Amino acid sequence: MNESTRKDRIMGTDDKIDAKLDQAGGKAKEVAGSATDDPDLEAEGHGDQAKGNLKEGVEKVKDVFKS
Repeated sequence: MNESTRKDRIMGTDDKIDAKLDQAGGKAKEVAGSATDDPDLEAEGHGDQAKGNLKEGVEKVKDVFKS
């Protein structure tokens, strides 16, 4: 594997991890907002999860074009 391929693979992995962290953090905010009856925090959690899902989708599309 050449240096460019390795760097692309590492960047893709970093982006996938970032997407999963957004999803997990969003879920935590959603649960915390629900538990504390804070609709703003709950909505922020939903938004973070959606952002993570979108990032994950972009990474999947990138993977399709890489192969």
